[in-house]
Amino acid sequence: MFEIVDSPFEPEPYYQKVRVAAPHAGALVMFTGLVRDLYQVGDDAQITHLELEHYPGMTESICESIITEAMRRFEIDHAHVVHRVGKILANEHIVLVLVAASHRRAAFDAAQYIMDFLKTDAPFWKKEVGARGTHWLGLKRKDQQAAQRWQNLSTNHDSSHDKQ
Repeated sequence: MFEIVDSPFEPEPYYQKVRVAAPHAGALVMFTGLVRDLYQVGDDAQITHLELEHYPGMTESICESIITEAMRRFEIDHAHVVHRVGKILANEHIVLVLVAASHRRAAFDAAQYIMDFLKTDAPFWKKEVGARGTHWLGLKRKDQQAAQRWQNLSTNHDSSHDKQ
């Protein structure tokens, strides 16, 4: 499941929803991405907040596809992603990825997979806003490399070696 929200959110209610949706899961991985505190006192380039834009309809479709592929590839029980848009202040949550699975390896791998492809494939645009104006942020090479790593791995994930 994928949701876009335009106001601050807390992870706990979503965590509880996943617990209910996947009651027999043996592992539940939660990743929260926060807006770093980019405001430096005395710094000429003081960043006050981020603005995140998206392509309505297309964003949801692509993100649901990423989640569906993770569920197929890693044999997870449930995944829930919440992504923030709009004006986001320092230390506020920007993204939440929750994955429930029978085993921890599948849950960790699926959460990382989802996050890696959200960074590269989902149509979100991030802008820093500060005292000097605005600056659009582009895709980072390290994010492209992280997504490429999954494409280089076998599409048949086998977590049977890790049943702990």
